Amino acid sequence: MSGPHAPVLLAEVIEALSPGPGDVVIDATFGAGGYTRAILATGAEVIALDRDPTVQAHADAVANDFPGQFQLVRTAFSGLSEAFADSGKARLDGAVFDIGVSSMQLDQAERGFSFMRDGPLDMRMSGEGESAADIVNTWDHGPLAHILKLYGEERQSGRIATAILRRRASEPFTRTLDLAEVVEKALGGRRGAPTHPATRTFQALRIAVNDELGELTAGLEAAEATLSPGGRLAVVTFHSLEDRIVKAFLTERSGNSPGGSRHAPVAVETRKPSFTLQFKGAREAGEAELAANPRARSARLRAAVRTEAPAWRAAA
Repeated sequence: MSGPHAPVLLAEVIEALSPGPGDVVIDATFGAGGYTRAILATGAEVIALDRDPTVQAHADAVANDFPGQFQLVRTAFSGLSEAFADSGKARLDGAVFDIGVSSMQLDQAERGFSFMRDGPLDMRMSGEGESAADIVNTWDHGPLAHILKLYGEERQSGRIATAILRRRASEPFTRTLDLAEVVEKALGGRRGAPTHPATRTFQALRIAVNDELGELTAGLEAAEATLSPGGRLAVVTFHSLEDRIVKAFLTERSGNSPGGSRHAPVAVETRKPSFTLQFKGAREAGEAELAANPRARSARLRAAVRTEAPAWRAAA
């Protein structure tokens, strides 16, 4: 797989999923179809999920190349279980998630994900709901500063929120470069920083607009509930916020987290691991892949196998 939208850690993901003829795998982040094509090439069937309407052309091409093996469902992660149920398949043998915004989306200036190109301040993956412009133009100082700190890990979140509110009082924000310039000025310019001062702000807005962390949690829980015993889960993340969620989920579900105390006992069935980790920690890209695809530098792969135990249930 080569080209501007090459999927990262592809060989490692395929090894973790171990797909083959007769298997059914969900690609929860279809995008340009990189993982899907590699899975289909093994003879497996793929149910692809994506809430981005612009991926349809890629889906049509995949369907043409692999007739009868592929279907695309327009849904977010939280719709995984329903998408599988609607497919009529008897068992789910694997699921893969590639978390975050794709390079394909970043390259489309009209989507408003990046401040590297001027475009409308949108950032909606589905094209529906509240946009980034809606947030910066209508949210109060407190909630705005909160998401900048929480999702962007921006230490100067209060200062940036103040600058945004001051500027929008005279003119609302509509363009990406306009917002990037206001944030840059609020932080006193670049001063030799390796990344643009607005990077964290744009990340925070994108995550908030698309409820990315909430959808990630919902998707992991849906995969747990839907994967058949022996089914494999592979998750690729690019940011510490995402990776922490995946790590905590798999640590708990594999029975490696502390159990209940004598003051708050946990029901026996909740202690049964619903996943077995395929390997300790996370796998990262090798030197060859990093040289060919710099985007892989921050990528982390975690993988697990579904056990015979029922889906994890929180103690009452």
